[in-house]
Amino acid sequence: MKNALMAVFGGVVLLGLVAVGGVFYIVGETQQAVIFQFGEPRGDPIVAPGLKLKLPFIQKVTYFDNRFLEWDGDPNEVPTRDKRFIHVDTYARWQITDPLKYFQRLRNEQGAQSRLDDILDGETRNVIANHDLIELVRSSNREFAVTELMAGDATAEAGATIEQGRGQLANEVLLAAQSRTEDLGIEILDFRFKRLNYVEEVRLEVYARMISERNRIAEQFRSEGAGESARINGERERDLRVITSEAYREAQEINGRADAEAADIYAAAYGRDAEFYRFLKSMEVLRQTMDSATVMVLSTDSEFLRYLGQSR
Repeated sequence: MKNALMAVFGGVVLLGLVAVGGVFYIVGETQQAVIFQFGEPRGDPIVAPGLKLKLPFIQKVTYFDNRFLEWDGDPNEVPTRDKRFIHVDTYARWQITDPLKYFQRLRNEQGAQSRLDDILDGETRNVIANHDLIELVRSSNREFAVTELMAGDATAEAGATIEQGRGQLANEVLLAAQSRTEDLGIEILDFRFKRLNYVEEVRLEVYARMISERNRIAEQFRSEGAGESARINGERERDLRVITSEAYREAQEINGRADAEAADIYAAAYGRDAEFYRFLKSMEVLRQTMDSATVMVLSTDSEFLRYLGQSR
């Protein structure tokens, strides 16, 4: 009998603990909750953190995240208004604002992410299709330098007027998407373009055009360098000819003065002793025309023979 009473008492205590445990529940700082009774929601969503009460056994608590959540879109191939095909990668931040409506329309985060894929991807395509690529690339009409070597599309794009720009297009997608999520119990807080790039075929064409442009610029530099080299070589050759001409003129002047001085010396010597002068000239001619193997045949009236005879 005593054992039976102890068992009954233990069962009552256990049921009491279970009942007490089922009465209390905790909502964390990063949570919000909805109370369901037999599958139907009861009361307003609970967004304030703390210890809360509910009916045990017949009421259940479903928790939802209260933080900013991430949506990361898949890169998609999208055409712009000017028929440029580009890969667009986007991301957004969203939050559950009405847990009950969120649960009724989307059930869970997976359902919300799937619905956001449809909404944000669709609005992104609509906005991009209505604008040129330059509107997505630039955010303002700030001037940027274009050198004289850059031509074609670069010059045209540099002069293009941006009416909205990348930031405003992102805001346009955000506003359009927010209007479509008002009845889903969520709010899209922010939307941004993460990356823009050409598709593979267009990217290869762009690279080929960039290579061609760089080669053209390099060839222009080479041409300018060759022209400058020719100019420097021409100036060098001209300066060399001037220096050579001046040196030749100066040498001729020196030779002329030397010849004149020599002629004066010869004239003075001839005027002092004409016979001795003739003798020296004859000896000089003899030294220049004869060597050890020379055989001379002289006439009897030769000046050389006369001087040789006198010396003998």
